[in-house]
Amino acid sequence: MYTSVADQTTDQLGGPLSVLVRQKRDHVRLSALMERLKGSTGEDQAAVLLDIYRLVFPHAFAEESVLWPVLRRVLPDGEELTLEVEREHQEVNELVKKLEGLDGGSPERAQVLGRLTEVLDDDVRDEEDALFPRLQARVGRRELQVLGVLWELVRRIAPTRAHPVVTRRPPGNVAAALPLSVLDRCRDLVDRALLGADGPAVPALHRISSVLADASHAVELLPIMRSGEDPSTRLIAGAQPFPWGTAALCAAGAGLVVVGARWTAHRAD
Repeated sequence: MYTSVADQTTDQLGGPLSVLVRQKRDHVRLSALMERLKGSTGEDQAAVLLDIYRLVFPHAFAEESVLWPVLRRVLPDGEELTLEVEREHQEVNELVKKLEGLDGGSPERAQVLGRLTEVLDDDVRDEEDALFPRLQARVGRRELQVLGVLWELVRRIAPTRAHPVVTRRPPGNVAAALPLSVLDRCRDLVDRALLGADGPAVPALHRISSVLADASHAVELLPIMRSGEDPSTRLIAGAQPFPWGTAALCAAGAGLVVVGARWTAHRAD
C-alpha cells in the first residue's frame, strides 16, 4: 500500500530538492488558485486564469519531458500510467483553447470552467496517490533530487499556454519548448498589461496578443512538433484533428499540377 505524496513530509519525499516536493508545492499553489477562480468574473477571472496557465502548463511540460520517461523505464505498467495522465494533460489543453474562444458572457463558459477544474483535480489525485508513490518506491533519494533539479530547469523554460496540437512526448515537445516558450511568455506580458488597461493602448495590445497567438499556432503546425506522439492523445473535442499536414501536401501537389499544366500549355503555344 502506497502513501499519498500529499500525506508525506518534505524529508520523507526526499528533501527540498526532490521532484516530489516540488510537485507537491505546485499542487498546493494550484489548489489555492482554483479557490480564487470560484465565483470570479471579468478581469479578476482573467487574471486568475493567467496565473493558472503559467503554473499548469510549464509544470505538465516538465513532467512529460523529464518524469514520464523515467516512469516508463522503471515501472512495468509505466506506459499505461503515463499515457492516462498525458490524456488528462491533452484535455486540459483542449479545454483552455475552447475557453479562450468563448465570450465572458457565454453560457457555455461555466460548463467549460467546471470541466477544467474537474480534470485538473483528477490529474493531481492520479499523480499524488498513484504515480509518484510508485516512482518513490523505485528510485532512491539522490535520483529524486537529480530529477527535481532537471524538472525545475525544464519548467523554467517551458511554454505557458495551451498547445493541444503539440505532442505530449519527446522529441516533438522538446523541439517546441524554446520557440513556444518565448512566444507564450511575451503574450503573457501583453495580456497582463491588458488587464485594467484603457485608452488607445488597448487596441494595439490586442493586436500584439493576436499576432503572438498566430505565430504560436504557426509553430505548432511544424511537422516536428508532433513527432513521438501517441495517437490516443490526438483526439480533440472527441474527433480527430484536421489533417493539416495532409492538406498542405495536397495543396502543394495541386499547385505543381497547375504549374505543370500551364507550362505545358505555354510550350504548346
